[in-house]
Amino acid sequence: MGLLAYLKTQFIVHLLIGFVFVVSGLVINSVQLCTLVLWPLNKQLYRRLNCRLAYSLWSREYCPLRTLGGGVLGAELVMLLEWWSCTECTLFTDQATVDRFGKEHVVIILNHNFEIDFLCGWTMCERFGVLGSSKVLAKRELLYVPLIGWTWYFLEIVFCKRKWEEDRDTVIEGLKRLSDYPESMWFLLYCEGTRFTEKKHRVSMEVAASKGLPALKYHLLPRTKGFTTAVKCLRGTVAAVYDVTLNFRGNKNPSLLGILYGKKYEADMCVRRFPLEEIPLDEKEAAQWLHKLYQEKDALQEMYNQKGVFPGEQFKPARRPWTLLNFLAWATILLSPLFSFVLGVFASGSPLLILMFLGFVGAASFGVRRLIGVTEIEKGSSYGNQEFKKKE
Repeated sequence: MGLLAYLKTQFIVHLLIGFVFVVSGLVINSVQLCTLVLWPLNKQLYRRLNCRLAYSLWSREYCPLRTLGGGVLGAELVMLLEWWSCTECTLFTDQATVDRFGKEHVVIILNHNFEIDFLCGWTMCERFGVLGSSKVLAKRELLYVPLIGWTWYFLEIVFCKRKWEEDRDTVIEGLKRLSDYPESMWFLLYCEGTRFTEKKHRVSMEVAASKGLPALKYHLLPRTKGFTTAVKCLRGTVAAVYDVTLNFRGNKNPSLLGILYGKKYEADMCVRRFPLEEIPLDEKEAAQWLHKLYQEKDALQEMYNQKGVFPGEQFKPARRPWTLLNFLAWATILLSPLFSFVLGVFASGSPLLILMFLGFVGAASFGVRRLIGVTEIEKGSSYGNQEFKKKE
């Protein structure tokens, strides 16, 4: 094992990465708070500044996070995936679609089967220059989570309680507010509503059968309200829907813990572009379009499992150096005073100070382990189990 590979397995290194993220995140949130004075004066300048500030945070994130599904999801984002684990992402699509990446507002539909599916999506955002302006539909509880929720607030992320009767007006208002967004925007939707598990799949297919819908083998039944509302509200702003079907070579089931320990994975993503004009205006017809799309996604997954590849040309977008440089800059600024402080504590010879410091490190270690633990699929959201509970 080389020195770098050894360091990737050491928990103290993981703790230092977490320290850099937390402290730099608080600094960024403080700057974002100051930018609020710009909103009534120059809204577009406010948005552009916050896109850059968010990029600095997302590009090397280490935090509790969740997009659209449920529960809390531990995440280490783009820098860790690209430069720490050196995971490779291959796109299967066509040249015309690749040429449009990062140059238009789009809605992204991504399957929700893996712990790091959103991380692969955000890596593509980074490689095509839209990481800072990427959007999600997030559960409202995350608004109150330090660093993540606060940053999302400044980015005008749409929050919801996942109760449509209560969410309808809030979601519609939030989506319409994005109609004049100045940066190219990728809006991520997990239409399945929660991450795939065998238990949820079984219940979901019972619901599909009761509604006369075809069974899906690799996906949950998509929830159509969020999609149809997003398409309706963003029509005239969004140019297309990108359907992204993700899988991993070697039948791997990657984990965030594996990424943290530097394990390399190979992700394959089939991307299909659908101009928004092809999606029906009528809500019921748009819902039927989405169900048909998921049947096609199921067929793509079946093909991948049989042949090991998706259809289409293969593209490997090059990783950019900015995420690594951004992390190294923050690490240089923040770790130097930290090391000086630690040396001072031990040089003091005070048993009380040393014990307090070690207690703090122990508490931080426990906290990080807990955050990593809740990312496991079996500890994910209970959202999507309502039907199961009723049947029980």
